[in-house]
Amino acid sequence: MNYPDKILSKVMKPARYTGGEWNSVRKDWDTTKVHMVLSYPDVYEIGTSNMAVGLLYETLNNQKEIGCERVFMPWLDLIQQLKEHNLPLVSLENGRPLKDFDVVGISIGYELTFTNILTILDLGGIPVKASERTDSDPLVIGGGSSCYNPEPVVDFFDMFVIGESEDLLPSLYESLMKHKNKGKLDKKAFLKEVSVLPGVYIPSMYQAKYHDGEFDGFDIIGNAQPKVRRQIAKDLPFAAVRPIMPYIEAVHDRAGVEISRGCTRGCRFCNAGIIYRPVRERPIDEVMEAVRACIRNTGYDEVSLVSLSSGDYSRIDELLERIHSEFGDSLTVSLPSLRLDEHSLELLESLSTSRKSGLTFAPEAGTEHMQRIINKFITRDELLSTSELAFSKGWTGLKLYFMIGLPGEEMEDVQGIVDLVKAVQKTGNRRRIQIRIGLANFVPKPHTAFQWAGQHTSEVLTEKHFLLKSQFSKMNVKLNWTDTNISVMEAALSRGDRRLCNVIYLAWKNGAVLDTWDECFNFQIWKNAFEECGLDLYKYAQQERTTDMALPWEHLDMGISKDYLIKELNRSLAGELTKDCRHGCNGCGLTSNECPVLSGKGF
Repeated sequence: MNYPDKILSKVMKPARYTGGEWNSVRKDWDTTKVHMVLSYPDVYEIGTSNMAVGLLYETLNNQKEIGCERVFMPWLDLIQQLKEHNLPLVSLENGRPLKDFDVVGISIGYELTFTNILTILDLGGIPVKASERTDSDPLVIGGGSSCYNPEPVVDFFDMFVIGESEDLLPSLYESLMKHKNKGKLDKKAFLKEVSVLPGVYIPSMYQAKYHDGEFDGFDIIGNAQPKVRRQIAKDLPFAAVRPIMPYIEAVHDRAGVEISRGCTRGCRFCNAGIIYRPVRERPIDEVMEAVRACIRNTGYDEVSLVSLSSGDYSRIDELLERIHSEFGDSLTVSLPSLRLDEHSLELLESLSTSRKSGLTFAPEAGTEHMQRIINKFITRDELLSTSELAFSKGWTGLKLYFMIGLPGEEMEDVQGIVDLVKAVQKTGNRRRIQIRIGLANFVPKPHTAFQWAGQHTSEVLTEKHFLLKSQFSKMNVKLNWTDTNISVMEAALSRGDRRLCNVIYLAWKNGAVLDTWDECFNFQIWKNAFEECGLDLYKYAQQERTTDMALPWEHLDMGISKDYLIKELNRSLAGELTKDCRHGCNGCGLTSNECPVLSGKGF
């Protein structure tokens, strides 16, 4: 047990901190040469469900000389207990303080977890600022989908992995082994050696410049790469088939098998569609073997076939038929991220063997005008015929996700969401159905065609919220929406430069923690931190940038050309659609060695 009973008896969910779960790996500390600890900076139930952390954990522990452990963000009750008893945050496997490890790897998936990172490091006995660490402190490495603009947190990391780490890991292993002598890692020598590798970003080798209050590019220090090219795995890595079985219910309490990575649809607001390009599919025999192994190693009776767009897997019908033929009704299959069309409904019908409850789809926009702007087009007739078919086949609920505040959106487009939902409601033909709406505020993300767009002001978003809330309340439609203050923070942190490191540090020192949780998020702390640092929170979130302005993330090369993103921005302004990449190359900038469409291999 990693903490004494006097501590665990005073926290709400002690199983978050005890370790010892089925499929976890506890190696002998003294017989492993390199010690690593991985974290997703949120509470256990969320972090233990993260597939990237699970894949890295299994991959690293397959190396004989590496011992890889885990740590997650503690809840407020344990934070209080650790401080009161002067105890460190420790790993789940060997119960070692984080300061004892050679490497701390943090997978960052959401900007509002930034202060959690500082809390984890601090409680683990590690100076939060990289400049204050010595060779006696661990090397802190960042990765994950929020590291494609890591500038707001570079002060807290020694290194980032930009892109997919699978092909990079062997070189990192070799260098770690080489530079660990007499129990100590020579971090300076290690960082110098790996700085030339694709996908490795050492922020201390880049000096940010500013002019008239605007970011103005970088000065390169030493032999650093002028641009760090995203690491792209040529093939999907092995599927992790020994997921850790938590003692408490996790967010995703089922097995997961990644069937493909990337998306060809080209939604212009979607950061994931860029940073996970190109599409790579796992061969169907490998998927089947992974499903078998996951069930064998866990006892789960549900498996999720994971992809950004599961219905686009080229052999999805055959895959579902084979799974059903082998497992029958003993295994439940879930398909996340389906498009709202009749083929998706057919797939779901093929899976449904019991009571039909709810379907979930994301139209994102309510009018053809907005669908053309964002390049996510489905005709109104197709949407309504799909909903009518679903209700006629016994589905009783429908959850639809929409986004407001998109570039070019007018109040007529917001009203179009209401009109569309009314029409969908009518297709139920007075059956007892329930429609729920999830409403997100648009956040401009780096490396997308909308990276230059500004977020709508809180006043404009609130007006749009009011229109939807007032009308949906009369329709017996349940509406959930994102608070505008949270969206402002996400936008500012997403688009920020290095000056935000001071903001994040100050907000953390003043009590910002667990900001993804409504009961913990304190917007005033963040506003005060921006003001004290002399920076404009709303400018970071809402400024519309021109395409010739320097952007804080442009030295990180996703393989997608700036010319392509500008072309997509212009096509958006003109309401022009861009075809699915599977139907022909759109010239995004990827090479024939990277993209199966260009190589002629297909999927």
